[in-house]
Amino acid sequence: MARKRTRGRSVNGVFLLDKPFGLSSNHALQRVRRLFDANKAGHTGSLDPLATGVLPICLGEATKFSQFLLDAEKGYRSTFSLGLRTESGDVDGGEVSRIDASNITLAQIEQAVETFGGDIQQVPSMYSALKHNGQPLYKLARQGIEVERAPRSITIYDYKILDFRPGVIAELDVEVRCSKGTYIRSLADDLGQMLGCGAHVSALHRTLAGPFHESETLTLSALEEMRESGEPEQLDHLLKPMDIAVADRMAVELSETVAAYFQLGQEVMSGEAFRNGQEGDIVRVFREGGAFLGVATVTEDGRIAPKRLVVET
Repeated sequence: MARKRTRGRSVNGVFLLDKPFGLSSNHALQRVRRLFDANKAGHTGSLDPLATGVLPICLGEATKFSQFLLDAEKGYRSTFSLGLRTESGDVDGGEVSRIDASNITLAQIEQAVETFGGDIQQVPSMYSALKHNGQPLYKLARQGIEVERAPRSITIYDYKILDFRPGVIAELDVEVRCSKGTYIRSLADDLGQMLGCGAHVSALHRTLAGPFHESETLTLSALEEMRESGEPEQLDHLLKPMDIAVADRMAVELSETVAAYFQLGQEVMSGEAFRNGQEGDIVRVFREGGAFLGVATVTEDGRIAPKRLVVET
């Protein structure tokens, strides 16, 4: 049987998109993939269509390391509207309750926000992409079905109040730095419940995703404008290297001979891992003075076992 021809270029790296309002993460991903004419692409944690900001998009072999970015901490700026609770916890959901929030004070909010710091339990929103019996929760929610969700452990590293605008529907601007799996809409809803007035997210912008900051991103319109004047290859300089997803891990270099065995999926000895690594550590692996080969796990005897390998073309 003839091999199926792969469409697109073999281009590897991470593009940092400033996702626009109103576009799904998958739609944004496909547009970036087409602009680069890449044969493969994946994102590292979706943003709701109503959210904007940092969306790292992995192209080619970089998709093999997207999990490390999924697990990284995130940062957000958001506006919570106090006095109006919605089904989804954001502006896209139907109204659940409306209570005059004009008597809510900044002091009350500050006291409530303090309770959300550190390691806490959070019940995921019914409008999340988590699955119940193989079905995404948001699909069940749209059918009017609600299922019990177990609380999950998350960490709030920082939760700052940026501005407060009192009113019948009061507005609270916040900045949150948190662990993976944190739902900002749930933070807003929980805060509203604590204040007794209800709340929802009326604006959400991701400022941080692992090592990537919003200052490094490029808009989709800017990328499209750059592509209009030439071939996709001229966009390649915008890509971050594949190993940036694991840039905080120890790097080891292998000689040409040892690297060849490693690329065949075999465990190999690494002096660096033996001297400085601990069993179970994830390390970045490079050919001596050259290319990134993938990531590996340090074994008990100081060897490194391939975990994700780059296929060189």
